[in-house]
Amino acid sequence: MAKKQKSAFVCTACGADYPGWAGQCSQCGEWNSIKQVHLGSQKTLREHTGYAGSRSGVQRLADVDLAQAERLSTGLTEFDRVLGGGIVKGSVALIGGAPGAGKSTLLLQTIAHIAGQRPVLYVSGEESLQQIAERAHRLKLNTQSINMLAETSVQQICAILDDEKPEVVIIDSIQVMYTADTDSAPGSVSQVRESASFLTQYAKRSGVAFFMVGHVTKDQSLAGPMTLSHIVDAQVVLSSTDDARFRVLRADKNRFGSVGELGFFAMESSGLKEVKNPSAMFLSRAEKPSPGSVVTVLWEGTRPLLVEIQALVTESQYGNPRRLAVGLDQNRLAMLLAILSRHGGIFTGNDEIYANVVGGIKVSETSSDLAILVGVVSSLRDRIVPYDTVFFGEIGLNGEIRPVANGHARLNEAAKHGFKRAVIPKSNLPKETVKPLTIHAVSSVQDVLAVLADF
Repeated sequence: MAKKQKSAFVCTACGADYPGWAGQCSQCGEWNSIKQVHLGSQKTLREHTGYAGSRSGVQRLADVDLAQAERLSTGLTEFDRVLGGGIVKGSVALIGGAPGAGKSTLLLQTIAHIAGQRPVLYVSGEESLQQIAERAHRLKLNTQSINMLAETSVQQICAILDDEKPEVVIIDSIQVMYTADTDSAPGSVSQVRESASFLTQYAKRSGVAFFMVGHVTKDQSLAGPMTLSHIVDAQVVLSSTDDARFRVLRADKNRFGSVGELGFFAMESSGLKEVKNPSAMFLSRAEKPSPGSVVTVLWEGTRPLLVEIQALVTESQYGNPRRLAVGLDQNRLAMLLAILSRHGGIFTGNDEIYANVVGGIKVSETSSDLAILVGVVSSLRDRIVPYDTVFFGEIGLNGEIRPVANGHARLNEAAKHGFKRAVIPKSNLPKETVKPLTIHAVSSVQDVLAVLADF
């Protein structure tokens, strides 16, 4: 008797599921992107044991072993930081990024370091083994212990893993893998989901750590079904900054570490090199000071990061003034301008205002509020903020300056980079002096404007 097929209607752009065909996806707005895909036979679906591996017995939470998971270093401190301290046995990490970002280079450098200590396997489904060998030669990597495999069938890959018994496996990439249990073409939503599920089950049963390379769409989100992010243990994205030499690795999901951790690399002819002092990378300021340029201290993951924020206020040439924010939340910029008008007495309704974070980094935390407001005032009044001054603090709707987390660590980072003054929330005032900083504690927008008048 023929196996009964189960099918679904899935958007090929965002992975949203539908009970039937529709002309437009209600999730992403794309037209003619909803396709019918086969999910494999019902027998195959019943045989699946779940993403976490085989069935286990009921256990009390209090009886669970709290032993720390053993971690293996990647050879790159910045990569280890993003992963939460290294590679965890049996974990599955998905690494995404635009073409040319350096995903394969990063993983090839990692696998070359681990190969000297543990058995490894690099599975290539896109590039030929000769292309990878040429890249390794260009990077001057030791390739004696790196085992390679050109294969796209996950069943064949797992059968070879049973024989070779590696501890770390690279899958490049998950979009070209396929499973024989699904009838659709490789790269389809169902194939990517089932292939990732199959490999994840194997990782949990055998303890092998997997790195999967994932492609991104035109809006820089990971291609494939939305469930792909739920299947894996960690999801990191490698992206470029405005300066093409540098790369930023960010953890969007991590079951074994903190989310939002950043790793910084410089792309050189010999591969990706770690940037030990990322604050210096974002503080390559112009020799001549200019109005609207302000430095703030962000908190990214587990460390402070100094970045420059620029603001430009100019008279509007049209009836509707523009407000444009690059690297910042545009709605928050509008809110800060309203606070400045209501509690600072500075009206900007007839001016065009542009705000930008130098270096291409995206600011999501509220500690940059004070620096944005000072940058707008500096540009509006055409007054230069001293280069040796740093600002951080959150601004409330009533004009109060609210404290931020890790204030003392931010001050230490500013002092380490030669800053002489800091304008911070009054609640973040440290009990001990932070040399050589002169600290100005402020509690309201009026206090900030008074400090700026004294500069």
